[in-house]
Amino acid sequence: MKLLGLLPTLVVCCVVLSSNTTADIGKKLALLLAMVAKKNGDYETAYSEFGPLAEQGVIEAQSYLGSMYEGGLGVIQDKKEAVYWHTKAAEQGYANAQSTLALMYAKGKGVRESAVYAHVWRNIASYNGTQASRENRDIIAEKMAPGHLAEAQKLARECAKREYKNC
Repeated sequence: MKLLGLLPTLVVCCVVLSSNTTADIGKKLALLLAMVAKKNGDYETAYSEFGPLAEQGVIEAQSYLGSMYEGGLGVIQDKKEAVYWHTKAAEQGYANAQSTLALMYAKGKGVRESAVYAHVWRNIASYNGTQASRENRDIIAEKMAPGHLAEAQKLARECAKREYKNC
């Protein structure tokens, strides 16, 4: 039964290992080890694997490390550190990290609360393919003043032109 719970992770393993990217197989295996460790609650192993990978620019590791800091999973909870790592991944186009950043801005977790930046990151994440971000972007938009909404849309366009850097 425990193996059945790991089925999604095993599917990800197969997809990651079969991809034709230039990424090193060693990094992919370390990422998979970290993902399985995190899923099983072995946060010490997850952290020890995600950390070096995140430093090397592996976007999934950056986002997972951000989630560990966000939730205090095996590390001292640090929302600002979570924002740092999610931002690193978001700037590389990782929609899950972009969506998480939107939520952090919406709730003021690790950053100053900002509906404008919450909308910016939701808008970008929706463009990069997350349906939930589209729906949440629209919910945020309904609550914004027209001037703030226009500002958010302009910032999202500028951010996309800069390939998500310095948003």
